[in-house]
Amino acid sequence: MAGPRRRFVWELDWNLLRTFMVIVQEKGLTAAGEKLSLKQPTISNALRRLETHMDCRLIERNASHFSVTPAGQRLFSECVALFDIVSGLPQRMEQHPGDLTGHIDIALASHVVCPFFDDVLAAFHRAFPEVTLSMTVASSHEVAAAVANRDASLGVCLMEERHPKLEYDLLYREAFGYFCGPRHPLFGRSDLSLSALRHEPYVSFKTDQMSGALWPVALLRQKEGFEGAVIGTSSHLEEVKRLIIAGFGFGPLPIHVVEDDVRAGRLWRLPPLTEAPMVDVHLVHDPSARRGRAEGLLLAELRQAIASQPLDERSYPGPGSERA
Repeated sequence: MAGPRRRFVWELDWNLLRTFMVIVQEKGLTAAGEKLSLKQPTISNALRRLETHMDCRLIERNASHFSVTPAGQRLFSECVALFDIVSGLPQRMEQHPGDLTGHIDIALASHVVCPFFDDVLAAFHRAFPEVTLSMTVASSHEVAAAVANRDASLGVCLMEERHPKLEYDLLYREAFGYFCGPRHPLFGRSDLSLSALRHEPYVSFKTDQMSGALWPVALLRQKEGFEGAVIGTSSHLEEVKRLIIAGFGFGPLPIHVVEDDVRAGRLWRLPPLTEAPMVDVHLVHDPSARRGRAEGLLLAELRQAIASQPLDERSYPGPGSERA
C-alpha cells in the first residue's frame, strides 16, 4: 500500500464512517444524534472531521436545507457495503456457519441468465444451507418498486429510471441480437444486411424505446430507420421470444440466453452480427433498509464478488462464444 493511502487508512477514525452513514440514513444531524444517543454538537464535529479527512464537502446543510453531495453519496454507498461486511463477521467466525437461518426475497427481471450470479448463490447456499430464498419474476420497473417498498430484499433488473431511494451495482452486461423464427421469410438466410430488416414487422420489449432500459437497442433501430409495424410487445423475455418464434416479426433477444434455441433451429440470428447493442443488468438494493443477517450477508457477498471480478468476465456472450 502506497504511503499516502496507508496514512489515510491508519489515521481514519472508523467511527466517523458509522456516524456519517447514520446522518444520511436519518436525513439530519439532530435525528442522527438521537439515533446514536449523542448530542448534536458531537455529530457536527464528527461530520466536520470526516470532511476534513476526505478533503471534500459531504453534506450541504443550513437551518432549512439538508442534501448529500455527489461525493457524499459515493461515500455513503461504500459505508453501507463496508458495514454489511462487518455485520457478517461474527457469523463468519463461528465454528458452524451453516447454523445461520433466515429468508431472503429476491425479485428478478424475466430470464436472468448470469453464471456469475449463479456462482455466488451456489457458494452462499453451500455456506449457509439453512437459509431459504424465494425468487419472484417481474418487469424491471416492478422489481425496483418491490425493493423500494421492502417487498423484496434484493433485485436484479435493467435500470429504466434510477430510483432515488435505491443503490444500483452493475451485475452483468449482455449483448442483444436480432432474431426471427422458422416461419419468418428471412429465416436461414446468411446474405442479409441491416437494410433487409427496415420494413419488417417488429416484436420487442415495452422498454425498447429511447427513454427505456433497452435504449441501446432502440438507438440502433432509430439509426437504421426501421419502419416496420410493431406487432407485439411484452415485459417478459419468454413472451417476446414466443412471438418471434411464432412468426409475428423479428426482434431483439440476449444472444447468450437464446443460444440453445439457435442451435435447435427455433431462432435465426439476423444482422448485425458484430457490434451488437450492450445492455446493463443491475443488482438493486435499498441502502437504508433494515436487513436480517442472512440478507445482509448475501448482499455483501454479491457486492464483494462484483467488485473483485472485472466487467468483461461478467459480460455475455463470454470468451469462447460468438462475440458481439
